Amino acid sequence: MTLTLISKAFAEDEPIPSKYALDGENMFPPLAWGGAPAKTQSFALVVEDPDAPSGTFHHCGIANIPAQWEALAESVDTMQEKALRFYKNDFGNARYDGPQPPSGDPPHRYIFRLAALDVPRVTLPDAVGAEAMWQKVKKHMLAEASLTGTYQS
Repeated sequence: MTLTLISKAFAEDEPIPSKYALDGENMFPPLAWGGAPAKTQSFALVVEDPDAPSGTFHHCGIANIPAQWEALAESVDTMQEKALRFYKNDFGNARYDGPQPPSGDPPHRYIFRLAALDVPRVTLPDAVGAEAMWQKVKKHMLAEASLTGTYQS
């Protein structure tokens, strides 16, 4: 079976509702997955905007998602879930910050990338950002799934 990633908030290549955008309620959208490899010991997630004017912009980085989990709840970044480790996004916050493309830009793509990992935990210094976290987890990746939504201000 192949690792898959979905959201009940938006479908592949469809607009992300404004409640999940920085200019809306800035809520983390609910995500669910299935088909993880049998040897999965944890998951990691990164949210990227490859259409940002200055290059790929990271909106969220999460590691140490337990292997038995099959979903992340809406607004998981505001819960006191001790299992998860949030890394700083490119806004400088260790949480999810939603889409915020420049006004007048065409729709940007926001790629939610989930990795099944062969290690139970990823440990990096607090100052490390989502991009560096993703570079480290790629070395332990068993499988990857993605979900792309779009947003325009």
